[in-house]
Amino acid sequence: MAEDIRHNGGVPASGGGAVAGGAVRIVDIARMAGVSAGTVDRFIHNRGKVSAENRRKIQAVLDEVGYRPNLVARSLALKKHFHIVAVIPSFEPGQYWEAMAGGIDRAAAELAAYNVRVERLAFDQYDRASFDRAAAALPGMEADGVLIATLFNNSVTALSRELDNRGVPYVYVDSNIEGGGQLAYFGTHSYDGGRIAARLLTEHTGARGDLLVARLERKGRNGSHQGDNRRRGFMDYLREAGRAGVVREVVLRPGDAAHNDAVLDEALARYPDVSGAVLFNSTCYLLGEYLQRRGLTHIRLVGYDLIARNTALLHEGVVTALIGQRPEAQGYEAVKALADYFIQKKVPAPVNLMPIDILIKENIRYYRP
Repeated sequence: MAEDIRHNGGVPASGGGAVAGGAVRIVDIARMAGVSAGTVDRFIHNRGKVSAENRRKIQAVLDEVGYRPNLVARSLALKKHFHIVAVIPSFEPGQYWEAMAGGIDRAAAELAAYNVRVERLAFDQYDRASFDRAAAALPGMEADGVLIATLFNNSVTALSRELDNRGVPYVYVDSNIEGGGQLAYFGTHSYDGGRIAARLLTEHTGARGDLLVARLERKGRNGSHQGDNRRRGFMDYLREAGRAGVVREVVLRPGDAAHNDAVLDEALARYPDVSGAVLFNSTCYLLGEYLQRRGLTHIRLVGYDLIARNTALLHEGVVTALIGQRPEAQGYEAVKALADYFIQKKVPAPVNLMPIDILIKENIRYYRP
């Protein structure tokens, strides 16, 4: 076995002498650990029994030499190409899902040398039927692994069940659906994200005053899985805190400013005690730009995601706080985890939570996700 194992340069060898040059061979690791080359091969590639004592010896040597597998050599040796399909919403420049796609594309560029190809399959995030059509197209794409944005609970569950039956590994991003067969989840804890929004609004509006919760109109029976989780966390926090105000709800339409203005004008005329507002996805600007046009500076607004239209309103003081969830990192880490699973047989942690970032006017300029 002549496979190279990359390391951090010449280091002292456990069995005397030193290993020089830019790579350590399996036979070198075996000599240093005092075991056979076959034992090292089985340990590194996780394809046979190795005693606990030998595992300890080998791992100590690998740690000493700064072990890093030569993934290019391994993937080429496998003589196999891997195809990952990322099922995420379509987007326009500046929208939330552009950042997620950026992370996916960055991972794809890094993985091209390892015979890994990544393709995006888009759907309309406001239309469940669009997701179902994208899911129906997956079998013909012959994907080895799938990344799924979990916007529609029932449809995602149905797709996951089909992938389980076909033996195709998949990962979730954006929000987690527990109890399925997903390989891993990459994203924030949506419920806690809702609780944070409730706490921020409570701290900025006090214990009284009504709160306005806006949600977006969607086609199909399912709403946003993440939005539902955030709303549940939001309401639970308010109930536990004993906040006296009433939660008022409105439904807005993406891309229909006239409709939204009419709905919000009516709601705020009917409920003059509204002192705070929230929208549980990245379109916080729908509320923020309305409040700005109407000069309603007394209403505190909390939103999600650091897209340009939201951060502009934060700088201007219209938005009180934004809650970030690092979508670029979600997409990047999820694709890399699938690739590691194929090439290294490395199983990722089932839940990989991103930080929940709270940004205000005073710290947004220093933020580096």
